[in-house]
Amino acid sequence: MTTLASIILLIFTWCLIDLKLGHKRYTKEAANTNYPPRKSEMTVFTSGKILFEDFTEEIKRAQDSIHILFYIVKNDQFSKDFLKLLQTKAETGVEVRLLADWVGSKQISRTTIRQLKRSGVHFSFSFKPKLPFLFYTIQKRNHRKITVIDGKIGYLGGFNIGREYINQGDKLNPWRDYHLKMTGEGVKDLQEVFLSDWFHDTNEDLRGTPAYFPNLKAGSQAHQVVVTNGCDLEQTLIGLIRQAKEKIIIGTPYFIPSNSLFHELREALSRNVSVTVIVPENSDHALVKEASFPYFRVLIKEGAAIMQFQRGFYHSKVILIDDTICDIGTANFDKRSCFLNGEINCLIYDRTFIEDVEKELAVDVAESKLMNGDKLSSMNLVRTAKESLASILSPFL
Repeated sequence: MTTLASIILLIFTWCLIDLKLGHKRYTKEAANTNYPPRKSEMTVFTSGKILFEDFTEEIKRAQDSIHILFYIVKNDQFSKDFLKLLQTKAETGVEVRLLADWVGSKQISRTTIRQLKRSGVHFSFSFKPKLPFLFYTIQKRNHRKITVIDGKIGYLGGFNIGREYINQGDKLNPWRDYHLKMTGEGVKDLQEVFLSDWFHDTNEDLRGTPAYFPNLKAGSQAHQVVVTNGCDLEQTLIGLIRQAKEKIIIGTPYFIPSNSLFHELREALSRNVSVTVIVPENSDHALVKEASFPYFRVLIKEGAAIMQFQRGFYHSKVILIDDTICDIGTANFDKRSCFLNGEINCLIYDRTFIEDVEKELAVDVAESKLMNGDKLSSMNLVRTAKESLASILSPFL
């Protein structure tokens, strides 16, 4: 038993050192980029079925290049149809690049990769584990979802490639999420992010290729793309919360904030800012629900409204600050997005666009029920045990 305990302690210590040193080195090398304010035309999608109908048609119309990054690409029929479309476009002479996270897209087989490459699709996994910081790189994720077509049309947001995202999954249906379509000068930023990630994972440097950066006209909607790589997201979110004067609405599937983020939300409540958090009633991952309960008990007591979405699964990543700033992207309101994942978000300042998002959030609230603080605080030994374990694992959930 002593030997076993020593081995476990040694493994735990190694993992801790690996994680800290790996994070320190990676954050020193990785560039977090706040792009300058841009103007584009943007559309928000909250239905995967409608999004992917539009997405597919734009891919079919592509003439020169298709650059796609997803965290998850599965092995179901919807995913196979998506990959077949990319193969078809590559066979017609369109340059196609597909980047998929090594963990999130583990269902992509070697056979499928060979088929993609034979068709002319350039493929790579993102964030593959490597030495010397093996544990850290296994935890690292490229959680971004970016598509750029012909350098002129861009997409980013929360949807991935799989049948559950078009409401054909075995459970958690329908799927509620937020995804942006962008045309205008902001697409340049999405292209730069994709090509930077491509270079990081393949060592092929296409970042200065003129063909991928056509002249783009400014649109009417002001926005700013924010890219983070396991650092700086926390400060970005804190900055947003501090700007709130009247209300904050947060839509997220996983609410596991850092201590600093949690403190800022409590500060907002203390200055009479209305705080509403929308989360799913049912979770898609073990312990993430229990990890949020200790925060919710405090926030409810201090006046926040915690809403549990009832109509399917809530996977949205959206924040509304008053009627002036809207944040839509890939980052969850949790420690993993703040301190591990590669993320991309878009801060939008256009009043008309924000009004459209407010309408969608009103639907989210209407299809949710208010969490009962007394029930959450009642004695429940199983829940307490799960919360204790979730607290320990919270940086990795």
